[in-house]
Amino acid sequence: MMKLNEPHKGNATVHVVDDDDGMRRALTLLLSTVGFRTTAYARPSEFLAKLEPDAPGCLVLDIRMPEMSGLEVQQQLNRTGCMLPVIFITGHGDIPMAVQAMKAGAFEFIQKPFRDQDLLDKINHALRLDAENRQNVARRAEVLRRLQSLTPREREVMNLVVDGGANKVIAIDLGLSERTVEIHRAKVMEKMGARSIAHLVKLHLTLAE
Repeated sequence: MMKLNEPHKGNATVHVVDDDDGMRRALTLLLSTVGFRTTAYARPSEFLAKLEPDAPGCLVLDIRMPEMSGLEVQQQLNRTGCMLPVIFITGHGDIPMAVQAMKAGAFEFIQKPFRDQDLLDKINHALRLDAENRQNVARRAEVLRRLQSLTPREREVMNLVVDGGANKVIAIDLGLSERTVEIHRAKVMEKMGARSIAHLVKLHLTLAE
């Protein structure tokens, strides 16, 4: 059995949505046995009602269900901007639907019958992706918060610095003294938490991603 000790596992929840009682219980048992925090739902509507979009995790989702198909669940998640990675469980006849799901942004699909280890591997990868995505979103939000702390003049200076402008050239472009540009530049570096011009450029590029 796979040993799971990744740091992202602790706070993450693996959501299982499957109307098949036997499959749902088997998946829940498998995941709990290796230490995953797991929630299981027989009805997609119940899952959607209880989902906390900002909580880390991933979704293991049956593609064919009577109340709402897995594709419809995925579409609803996409409409709300939920970034939860989706792993579809499919039967042989569901492959075209699975391909459609992948085009709509699904993380992966796994075909029945499947090896437990294959599913665990895919869940691990999905949780790692979710953790990375959330870190990137948090990093971008922090850079944006710092950017919003700049005055309009400081933003002008920052943009010219990022474009490679020297203090003397920036001073001429903005009609300022070189000393004033130096002061604005120092404030930009301080407020943005930039250790160097290269770091400032990297922070600036974060907002363009």
